[in-house]
Amino acid sequence: MNAVAGGGSFVGFPALLFTGIAPIEANATNTLSLWVGAAVSGGAYRHKLKVPQRVLLPLVLMSLVGGLAGALLLIKTPARTFLRLIPWLMLAATLLFTFGKRLTGRFAAGISHEASNRAITGASLFELLVAVYGGYFGGGIGIMNLAMLTALGMTDIHEMNALKLVLGTVINGVATVTFIATGAIVWPSALVMIAGAAIGGYVMVQVAQKLPQYLVRATIIAIGLTMTAYFFVRAYA
Repeated sequence: MNAVAGGGSFVGFPALLFTGIAPIEANATNTLSLWVGAAVSGGAYRHKLKVPQRVLLPLVLMSLVGGLAGALLLIKTPARTFLRLIPWLMLAATLLFTFGKRLTGRFAAGISHEASNRAITGASLFELLVAVYGGYFGGGIGIMNLAMLTALGMTDIHEMNALKLVLGTVINGVATVTFIATGAIVWPSALVMIAGAAIGGYVMVQVAQKLPQYLVRATIIAIGLTMTAYFFVRAYA
């Protein structure tokens, strides 16, 4: 799921909770597996990454800063409050991905060599927010990044996936280091999830790049809506 469109936490995080792992430890363990999957998928997508450095470097820097801040926030604060915000964030991200190009296409500069400083600054600030969210709770950061890239004018879904995976690798990587340092990882479960994320991340990227773009977009929207409904039920039922 993460390799094709994101949303793997819809399966991974609830599965960890079902086994009796506490929410914060489940989130930390899930983040570790997401990081492995994104790193492997990113390697398979490397030839699709055609983003200029003047765009890529600010986004990566904001991913580092935000991912660390979010991970520290998770360690220091109760998870329940943020869990109640997740369905609203996921709903906004899914709607932005679905309609973002239509709403902003007339004035978005796009992620390209000609991107304006204003567009890059806006993307970087949005990425900082996404990274804080991702460091705190990894579920859905791929869809949120895809939403941001859509709103800023990117149209090639495979190029978007390549950049999404790079940013996700940075966010989950810095969060994972923080969780390991604080002893929040449940290693027996983590090792199983790492194996699945590595295999699935590489194999499914090969499939995703051969699918029609409209089908991949439809999959992303379906996963986003499903995740939104799930988190609304979990937070407010």
